[in-house]
Amino acid sequence: MCNDINYQRRHFLGAAAMTAAAFHFGVASSAKAQSAAALPSAAVKTGTHTSFEALKQIDAGVLNVGYAEVGPANGPAVLLLHGWPYDIHSFVDVAPILALAGYRVIIPYLRGYGTTLFLSKDTPRNGQQSALAADIIALMDALGIEKAIVAGYDWGARTVNIMAALWPERCRAMVSVSGYLIGSQQANKRPLPPAAELSWWYQFYFATERGRLGYEANTRDFAKLIWQTASPTWKFDDATFERSAAAFDNADHVAITIHNYRWRLGLANGEAKYDAYEEALAKAPIISVPTITMEGDANGAPHPDPVIYAKKFSGKYEHRTISGGIGHNLPQEAPQAFAQAVLDVAQF
Repeated sequence: MCNDINYQRRHFLGAAAMTAAAFHFGVASSAKAQSAAALPSAAVKTGTHTSFEALKQIDAGVLNVGYAEVGPANGPAVLLLHGWPYDIHSFVDVAPILALAGYRVIIPYLRGYGTTLFLSKDTPRNGQQSALAADIIALMDALGIEKAIVAGYDWGARTVNIMAALWPERCRAMVSVSGYLIGSQQANKRPLPPAAELSWWYQFYFATERGRLGYEANTRDFAKLIWQTASPTWKFDDATFERSAAAFDNADHVAITIHNYRWRLGLANGEAKYDAYEEALAKAPIISVPTITMEGDANGAPHPDPVIYAKKFSGKYEHRTISGGIGHNLPQEAPQAFAQAVLDVAQF
């Protein structure tokens, strides 16, 4: 099933109160969302939130994780995971919507971002896919969260895909931008058509020492270029970019980024403790967790066609394409549509 959603990013929502499933969102929603909680219009005005309250820190696995938390502490949990090169501010307008619907919303910095730090200087600065997923399972354990709705985009989407594949008992449901992103080093050995390879230029750049040095020397300029090319119609301002760019000052950011992309190409080793996970992921496992996948109609970053990955989901499944010039950073560009998907998948 494919829902084409016409989302107006600057639409003024003037009603004093509305349900999370109301058409004031500009979202054509499933009927089950009608049961969602009523939300004040102020909670869903795009761009009205610029920051989270004081961040929290907790030791989890090999990390001391920095995270934002909003909503009632006893509410059902939702984990929102950001991508590269972005940060938790991708969800700054999404989180209040979910919190007012009664959810406990956790938005962590991934390893190498913001205030998330390694507990030991001796831990490898490893960006392989299963390590990031194991981090979030460890975070859930540390926070006492047995099961959660998991949602993300880019690195965050791949991470929630892996969580749903390897630890389905921990995932109540999933929202994944760009669908099924689990990969393997073996699969990545196969060359793509030239036009597709061109879109991965930075992956090949990062494979070189020149690329590592270049990213280290020009992290902010590099990230801004990715933002512009991945979301060509998103007119973000300097303040919006700088709020996220501060997360790249993390001492491990460059190392994690470079290792992530080199590992994908088989140019860097992972850690042996993740080998069993990677062997399972290399088989491209089917995901049984109830899922909504999403795609922006103006995504300038490499992404698969929804038709290709639809059969990777064996549980209740729906795909939504968000129209109106929405790019790669879908939660920040279309927060109402993203939050609606989380509210809807909870009803599956």
